[in-house]
Amino acid sequence: MGSPRNGRSSRRRRWASLLGATALAVTAGGALACPAGAATDVDFATHCIPPAIAGLPPIDGTTTAKITVDDTSPEVGDTVTVTYTVVTAAAANPTAIDLPADIMTPTGKVTLGGAQTGDVTVAGPRKNDPVPGKAAFPSFSMTGTFTVTSPDAITLAPGDYNIHTSYILELDTVCTVTNPPAPVSETITAADNPPANTRNLGLGSASGAPGDPVTFTGGGFTPGATVTVAGRSGSGPTADRTTVTAGSSGGISGSLVVNDLTTTGVVAYEGSAWTAELGTPPAAYVVIDDTPVPEGSQRLTATVKAGDLSMAQTGDSVTMSTVDFGSGDRSTGDLNTVTVKDYRGGPAGWSLTGKVTDFSGPGAKIDAGKLSWTPACTTKAGSPSTCQAGSPGVVGGAGATLASTPDGTLTGGEFTASAGLSLDVPAFTPPGAYAGVLTLTLT
Repeated sequence: MGSPRNGRSSRRRRWASLLGATALAVTAGGALACPAGAATDVDFATHCIPPAIAGLPPIDGTTTAKITVDDTSPEVGDTVTVTYTVVTAAAANPTAIDLPADIMTPTGKVTLGGAQTGDVTVAGPRKNDPVPGKAAFPSFSMTGTFTVTSPDAITLAPGDYNIHTSYILELDTVCTVTNPPAPVSETITAADNPPANTRNLGLGSASGAPGDPVTFTGGGFTPGATVTVAGRSGSGPTADRTTVTAGSSGGISGSLVVNDLTTTGVVAYEGSAWTAELGTPPAAYVVIDDTPVPEGSQRLTATVKAGDLSMAQTGDSVTMSTVDFGSGDRSTGDLNTVTVKDYRGGPAGWSLTGKVTDFSGPGAKIDAGKLSWTPACTTKAGSPSTCQAGSPGVVGGAGATLASTPDGTLTGGEFTASAGLSLDVPAFTPPGAYAGVLTLTLT
């Protein structure tokens, strides 16, 4: 695992698409639409082993899953966030007992192929709808990250996954790909680039009980350097740590005993403390608390539920100012305010981009490259991330960034983006109304 190159705005694949329309109208005026994207669902044969206590034989069925990423065109050295969604699990609730909401903790792996091979560990939040006895498990998602170390096409396929339930008993339903690898669900194309940081870390497992050792392997470190491998809880370190020496090729391997129940990941780094320049991003890891509750005691569990990345706008039309025939003046206006809410609670930032079509009118058109904007963005107090406005300039058909937040250890918050609009109307443009379509995409 490694950190993204400093100063680079990631070209991210959309996590979600939010729809809206803003008409820009000019006499002598723009519709904001965010078309939905779709990931590729794949089916694969799966062998699931129910918990022994259920007394059930293994289940051979079919899993439907999809893999999405936040960046389909990274460069070598970039960090890509991967989301593994099990749309339909091959297994079901192994007991006749109704399972309540928010007792499932899924973990799994995504298999890389093509220009880069290996597994990406992924983990999901303890979040689910109620599951009736013997009913199918609901859809769930797991996320993790990996560092791009090789240029060219990299394929991503769903791998083995585990469904852990914490209700009355701590139970695991382990599902493996019958004929690995599973079909490819996503492909990214990486560009060659001398990486600022190619340090990477992979874990042998994405979960374990307190005190369990987790094996790790990594690469990209300075040969002979002392490398610290440590637990991470949100944006801060835990006391769980070990040190190893990087080999002659910069590789590391070993095991780390994880005790802290709040652990959300594991990092590796050179130096006295973790930094983005000399360390890896967190490899997802979940500690499953299986400590028996003493007699006469009760375990109290509170869950922080992950949310979504969403966008809303204050209106769906903008009427820009009128210009006189033959003047060659600019038609101006203000983009409807856009509010972005990031409640995912993960390491990924976001980017809000826009592009515009040509402005069509009575027997003529105004080229899309004539529309410029001056973006602005504000951050709601208390938000973990800080919003950055895009650069003033041409919007055009190629598009431009309205606002964004960077990747970080913990991101999120509420943000308000806006822009002043200016359409350069060529002199002697035939009189009439001209309209274009401005598309905003939140990724």
